[in-house]
Amino acid sequence: MTEDEILMDAEERMEKAVGFFRSELVGLRTGRTSPALIDSVRVNYYGNPTPLKQMANVSAPEPQQLIVRPFDPSVLKEIEKAILTSDLGLMPQNDGKVIRINVPALSGDQRKKLSARVKDLGEDARVSIRNIRRDANKHVDTAEKEKTLTEDDSKRIKEEIQELTKKFESKVNDMAEKKTAEVME
Repeated sequence: MTEDEILMDAEERMEKAVGFFRSELVGLRTGRTSPALIDSVRVNYYGNPTPLKQMANVSAPEPQQLIVRPFDPSVLKEIEKAILTSDLGLMPQNDGKVIRINVPALSGDQRKKLSARVKDLGEDARVSIRNIRRDANKHVDTAEKEKTLTEDDSKRIKEEIQELTKKFESKVNDMAEKKTAEVME
């Protein structure tokens, strides 16, 4: 791999790690209910586990309520069952046309658990970024052994990789701090 390929690959992969962390955070609950809260729910649709957002329109008309409007009303029972069996602890109410989910306010213990979950997700993202740094450094070492990079170039590229690592780790830290603050409000 060339110098530019190594750096571009590392940056793209680190960006994906941060993007994945961001999507994980969206699904975590804070004070206000968000439709993303049930994005992870999969519904058994004709034998296939299908993401809920592909089968229904989810909205939050009030701060503590979600409404699920299926595109196909015949799957209402399956959606209700999927929400009940999910590990979200929500109680859906089926009125025959839509499913209403009243989301209770978070207790102090639940907030602490969620902030611990944010911390764990942040650490996972940072570990992923560091693994990408390790892989990129291995590519640099290999290129140096194959004499396609000089020792000085190798050292400079490793410093650039470290700068990328710091940049993306700080993004993860900032996102985790903001989400923790939201959860603890």
